[in-house]
Amino acid sequence: MVARPPVRLAIEPMRLDDIPAVHEIERLSFTTPWPPQAYRTEIESNRLATYLVVRVDGRVVAYGGMWLMVGEAHITTFAVHPLWRRRHIAERLLVELLDRAVAGLAHEATLEVRLSNLAARRLYEKYGFRPVGIRPRYYSDDNEDALIMTTDDLEGPAMTARLARLRAVLAEASAIEGANEPVDAEVAGVPDARAPVARATDGAAPDGRVPVAPAPSAPDAPVPGPSAPDRATR
Repeated sequence: MVARPPVRLAIEPMRLDDIPAVHEIERLSFTTPWPPQAYRTEIESNRLATYLVVRVDGRVVAYGGMWLMVGEAHITTFAVHPLWRRRHIAERLLVELLDRAVAGLAHEATLEVRLSNLAARRLYEKYGFRPVGIRPRYYSDDNEDALIMTTDDLEGPAMTARLARLRAVLAEASAIEGANEPVDAEVAGVPDARAPVARATDGAAPDGRVPVAPAPSAPDAPVPGPSAPDRATR
């Protein structure tokens, strides 16, 4: 196999003109993709939201988002284009989200993942997420349960040491090359880190424990798409 030349990678805030490329990755990654308008509303109106894209030589190849509220970073969405998986892009993006969570004064990060998605679960565990509960029948397409995963204190000694070690490993990784041939979904896609579009009204407690208590109100958060359970996560 002929080695491809290295390419330039940048992680930047999502812009409105990125939405078509983001939606294409959505379509390739999820059975129930968010509509483009959901991202537009998040970018323009949701002061709790942070959405990032990964660009390779200017092309959007991955994206992720989170909400910062009540000292918690809730990862709402996360996906890598199928042609760009297995290149540490998901890990680099996850580290950037966690760094921005710390900068936003979050004490912990949390997300939901399908119980059956062992590859994604292993990635999250690698970065310090641990299971803390179950959301029964969380995914609307097949009613699969979601595993709630949460980190320890993001600025505690354990997480600080873990992230420093993993950053060093990423820094030593070989340069990212050109896109792969099409591959099956795998850990770098991690499409299950999804929260409903109607995050503020879905009844999911931000502490992620079971039994699930109603969420505290978030008056600044918009409801950009159909309300849960119609917009349950993947």
